[in-house]
Amino acid sequence: MRFDDVVVAGIGVTIPAEVWSSDEIERRLSPLYSRLRLPEGRLALMSGIDQRRVWPAGEMPSGPSVRSGRSAIEAAGVDRDRIGALIHASVCRDFLEPATASRVHHELGLARDCWVYDVSNACLGVLNGAVQIAGMIAAGMIESGVVVGTENSRPLLEATIDSLNADESLTRKSVKPAFASLTIGSGSCAWLVCRRELRPDATPIQFAIAEANTAFHDLCRSNQDTAGADMRPLMDTDSEALMAEGISTGVSALDRLVAESGWRRETFTRTVCHQVGTRHRAAMLAAMGLDPATDSITYPVLGNTGSVALPLSVAAAIERGELSAGDRTALLGIGSGINSVMIASEWGQTPVCGDWAGLL
Repeated sequence: MRFDDVVVAGIGVTIPAEVWSSDEIERRLSPLYSRLRLPEGRLALMSGIDQRRVWPAGEMPSGPSVRSGRSAIEAAGVDRDRIGALIHASVCRDFLEPATASRVHHELGLARDCWVYDVSNACLGVLNGAVQIAGMIAAGMIESGVVVGTENSRPLLEATIDSLNADESLTRKSVKPAFASLTIGSGSCAWLVCRRELRPDATPIQFAIAEANTAFHDLCRSNQDTAGADMRPLMDTDSEALMAEGISTGVSALDRLVAESGWRRETFTRTVCHQVGTRHRAAMLAAMGLDPATDSITYPVLGNTGSVALPLSVAAAIERGELSAGDRTALLGIGSGINSVMIASEWGQTPVCGDWAGLL
């Protein structure tokens, strides 16, 4: 897709205050570590993730999503009556039904003629939602829309720790599929996307591509579909195969993004990719021929925050001064499934507003 008249006008963030370090998680796993004689420091060393944040017990995704949505609207300065779509796009949601977007729409006080629904696509939900809103604007359906997501890692972390400590049949080999679950963090992010004339200086969404490699849909999956703050999910991830096939998918997707935009790899001045960990990032950027020095990250302090990992990293890059007006930027989304969504933009003026909970 090529868009001529669509911009990201504002970004809202909400970060939990509670910090779980990798050392703390290993202390909680002391029965497993003692039984298998696993070395302390293994989790941080293998992932590059020193800490992650968690919401208070019982927090529903819609609560932080409301706060992030308000912050995005405030940052953009767009009148609520001109917002024609509200998409909730994280893996985590309040209930199977109704759509989590329904409560967020109500609490934000948006118009009754608004399109309101959930989108779920693993770590790509927010990017998918942003492109959907861009398409609705380009089609003349709406003037602006908000895509928001909130990931809640606490139930997954707690369920994984309990399961690993209780299962005395585990070996050093059989415990590996659970490792990725321990890297997951919590966070919330919203983007307000609108017609350029509403915010002429904002960052345009110029090029967007999708790449599907769904032969590998079974490399990372949770248990059966459950939702809500009380869910106790478990995940089974073939991390090595997922990394290899995900990188292969990403390389192919970037080739298409380069062809679509007409830009060369060496002309990208800033990249932001999905936040998995040190090994994944190094291997991915090397395979793509991109410079790590111009790539922005948050995984050391936030972990893998799923659908909001890349959007939050964009916000952090803006706040840290790494991403500035005029930068040719590639947003490199890759998610289990395996799917990829990538966006190329020459950066503009996109303000960030919200609660960083001391992170920056």
